[in-house]
Amino acid sequence: MSQADFDVLTIGNAIVDVIAKVDEAFVQKEELVKGSMNLIDEDRAEHLYAVMGPATEISGGSAGNTAAGVASFGGKAAYFGKVRSDQLGEIYRHDMRSTGVAFDTPAATSGPATARSFILVTPDGERTMNTYLGACVNLGVGDVDKAVVESAQVTYMEGYLWDKPEAKEAFRLASKIARAAGRLTSITLSDSFCVERHRESFLDLIKGSIDIVFANESEITSLYKTQSFDGALQAIRKDCPMAVLTRSEKGSMVVRGAETIEVKAHPVSQVVDVTGAGDLYAAGFLFGHTRGMPLAKSASLGSLAAAEIISHTGARPEVNLGEYATKMGLI
Repeated sequence: MSQADFDVLTIGNAIVDVIAKVDEAFVQKEELVKGSMNLIDEDRAEHLYAVMGPATEISGGSAGNTAAGVASFGGKAAYFGKVRSDQLGEIYRHDMRSTGVAFDTPAATSGPATARSFILVTPDGERTMNTYLGACVNLGVGDVDKAVVESAQVTYMEGYLWDKPEAKEAFRLASKIARAAGRLTSITLSDSFCVERHRESFLDLIKGSIDIVFANESEITSLYKTQSFDGALQAIRKDCPMAVLTRSEKGSMVVRGAETIEVKAHPVSQVVDVTGAGDLYAAGFLFGHTRGMPLAKSASLGSLAAAEIISHTGARPEVNLGEYATKMGLI
């Protein structure tokens, strides 16, 4: 196996996050399911933008956030994602590259506009996402750069990609290339609603093509249609070589074969916005894992990154995570 040029390659929906603080009454008035991710059309996107109040626009997307997190730790990250050749698309590409992430997926010159997600944050820090997918769903097999996949230690995909056949095939191709090159594959289940839509195909993928699964408590219990976290933990132990399961303030657990490692959540003084917590946890874990760190330390890096991200608005770190982790004695 050749030397890896990248620690982590992430594949996901390239989305600009439009973040606004709202009260509970707004969520109810707009008939939203609090804490969910809803797919919306362009008309609904325009309506929400008009009524949501002041907002912050930040380049995001689950896998994009993870790539930026890996880079912030000092790792080498690459990203596959589709934008349109419009203003938001150029902003997204600039933002990704400015974090140190290699992002060379060609922009679409026609078709839907660059995707955006309206993230409504209630006073308790919970976020409700309403996403216009636009151009990002047109990621296809032609956007999979074989050389990049072969040179990444881990290829990591967000579960949201499973909503469109073209993007699904792109990841299947990337997974096949990665495994043929002796590399690792990984997936995050994204949210419990995504799991409900794709349970059987997720299970087939995990059992046959995935080395590491990332999921939170609601996602993993949804995957196995159980209310028992321990039951879901035992099930994923049999189905995948490694599972990394996050439980908010309860910390996280890493399951590998007969081994189970539990790590406490990193303390945080105030929860401002939980957007991107799982994305940055994955970044910290993968950074540590690709450097051969013990699983407990990798999980601790994930917890540290998640704690940093929920302490402010937005899903990109406000500090250099590598320096922060060094200061905390984790690197």
